[in-house]
Amino acid sequence: MAVEHKTKETVKNRTDFNKKETDEVLISFDENLEVTGNEIDTASKKELKQMPVIMSIENLNKEYTKGKSVLKRINFNIKQGELLSIIGPSGAGKSTLLRSINRMIEPTSGKITFDDKDITGVKGKELRKMRTNIGMIFQHYNLVDRLSVFENVMHGTLGYKNSLQGIFSMYTESEKEEALDIITELGIQDHIYKRCDELSGGQKQRVGIARALVQKPKIILCDEPIASLDPSSSRVIMEHLRKICSKKGITVIVNLHQVDVAKNYSDRIIGLNSGQIVYNGHPSEIDKEVIQSIYGTDFDDLITE
Repeated sequence: MAVEHKTKETVKNRTDFNKKETDEVLISFDENLEVTGNEIDTASKKELKQMPVIMSIENLNKEYTKGKSVLKRINFNIKQGELLSIIGPSGAGKSTLLRSINRMIEPTSGKITFDDKDITGVKGKELRKMRTNIGMIFQHYNLVDRLSVFENVMHGTLGYKNSLQGIFSMYTESEKEEALDIITELGIQDHIYKRCDELSGGQKQRVGIARALVQKPKIILCDEPIASLDPSSSRVIMEHLRKICSKKGITVIVNLHQVDVAKNYSDRIIGLNSGQIVYNGHPSEIDKEVIQSIYGTDFDDLITE
């Protein structure tokens, strides 16, 4: 009870300070519909060019049925602190690619190098250890609805614990304090003891982001994180993902259906069509011809605003 009282008191002291900051972010999204990641200062772009490659994908292929490829000869590198968006029509292989990276889906062939280590064939404890460095955010949140925001966020530490510690929720004071800091940064400190089924979609997704950050990952994979959200909530989520890259130096790879959102917030965009990369470049170079090659339609048809 003493620990819970201390936690509540800490949150209360932080709430008033951060509420104004969160409100300002929400207002800025409403007042400036053209906020773009491409307006990030030139210095940070130069810094990104100098950052090391954290992951390499080489000749990655995936077949669910023999002879029917979902991913075909996928090749690209990912830099530390980069926000990389993967776009493409439904069925293009976006989710399969993302889930192949952390081995939720086993690739048929190819090589994935993470932190200078081939992780394509790792298993057991080595695979679990690798996954602690790769956070995951889901379209439908993957939260335990009956548990509180704080409890769900703390689940992000379970990859570092043994079975007994996990079963009995044996978290250190340091882990709890760090979780509180992250929850406060994301502006959901007012809801920390609410059950997750009482939250809005945007709030739930911020809980998912907090849970991923508590893992202390080097990469966060986001599988359609704004597909179920309204435009205002989507902007809040994308702004937080942008800050995770620029402020924390964590790489973010995000699958998106919204081309305009990808153009606004990404350092780089990969376009998939029928399991193949048809575009890999800067958002500013996305033109009608590129859109046609990815989607088979005009850019204006894909604007979500």
